[in-house]
Amino acid sequence: MQLAYIRVSTAEQNEARQLEAMRPYQIEKYFTEKISGKDANRPKLQELLEFAREGDTVHVHDFSRLARSTKDLLDIVETLTQKGVTLVSNKENIDTGTPTGKLMLTMIGAIAEFERACILDRQREGIAIAKRDGKYTGGKQKRVHGFEAGYARYKAREITKAQLAKELHISRPTLDKRIKEYEADKEAEQ
Repeated sequence: MQLAYIRVSTAEQNEARQLEAMRPYQIEKYFTEKISGKDANRPKLQELLEFAREGDTVHVHDFSRLARSTKDLLDIVETLTQKGVTLVSNKENIDTGTPTGKLMLTMIGAIAEFERACILDRQREGIAIAKRDGKYTGGKQKRVHGFEAGYARYKAREITKAQLAKELHISRPTLDKRIKEYEADKEAEQ
C-alpha cells in the first residue's frame, strides 16, 4: 500500500505543496497533521506507524516533515524497517529499501540536525546581545488574575503548586517563574 505522511508546523500553514508532490505516487492513504515536528509523539505519525504493514511504502515530501533530529529520524526508520516498510523521501530522492538510501538517510539526518543546532546557537547569541543592549525583555508576560491570593494560600499550605497552577490556568514552569519574580519584588521592597 502507498501511504503518505504530511505535516505542517502550524494551523496557518498549508499542506498543498506536500499534497501536490505526492500526486505521482498514487497514494492510497494520507496521514496529515498540523503540529510541530519537535515532538515525536504526534498522533497521526503514531497512527501511521501502527497502520503500516510489511510491503507498504511510506512517502514524505522531505525528511524535515518526518523528524527534526537524527535520532528521531533513525528511530522512525528503524520502526518502519522492522515492520518491512520502506520509506521514500521525494525531495531528497531517497528510498530506504536500498543500501545507498540507508547511508544517505543517515548523512542527511545528521546534516539537518547540525543545521538546526546552528540556528538555535545563532538565536541564543542574538538574544544574549539583545539582552545586553536592553532590547530583549522576553515573551509577553501572561496576565494572571488572583495570583496574590492564590500565592498566600500556597504559602499557608492550603493548596499545592500544582493546584495553584491549575486554578490560575498557567503551567507549572510559568507559576515557578511568577513566584520567583514575586518573591524577588517583595524582597526588594523591604
